[in-house]
Order: sequence, then C-alpha cells, then structure tokens
Amino acid sequence: MSSVLRTEATDETQGFMKVLVDAEDDRILGFTMIGSEAGEVLAAMQTAMIADLPYPKLRDAVISHLTIAEILGPLLSKLPERAVR
Repeated sequence: MSSVLRTEATDETQGFMKVLVDAEDDRILGFTMIGSEAGEVLAAMQTAMIADLPYPKLRDAVISHLTIAEILGPLLSKLPERAVR
C-alpha cells in the first residue's frame, strides 16, 4: 500500500491487496484488500466482476488521481500476459 500516493498523503500506508484472475479468460474472480478506503477499491473490483470484465480492461483504465483505486492499474500490471490461443 505504500506505493499508493493517496496513502502517502493521508499517512495510512499499512495494508495489502490481492486479486484472483481466471487463467483461461482473464476474468477477475476475486479480490481482497486490507487498508485505507478498502470499500472504494472493492466497489470498482465488484463492478468489474459483475460485468465479467477481463482484467486488462480495468488495468488500462484511467482512474482518478489521488485515489486509492488508482493502484489497480499497477496491481493488475503485475499479472503475466497469457498467450493468445
């Protein structure tokens, strides 16, 4: 969480995020977070999950700055790209 600019601004850098993605179709299957403004980020992830959105769509979205949710792009960028089948 310390890499999120918003947590630096509010001095709330403790926490973590974890995402589970389907290896076959890139859908977001699960997400957990402990930290500042977890509800804000969870709402974005829940919306993506309900819409069956492949994670690259959310990874590449422009998310408002200075929010906790802007870490979703870098978090999802850590996932390995799957080979086109």
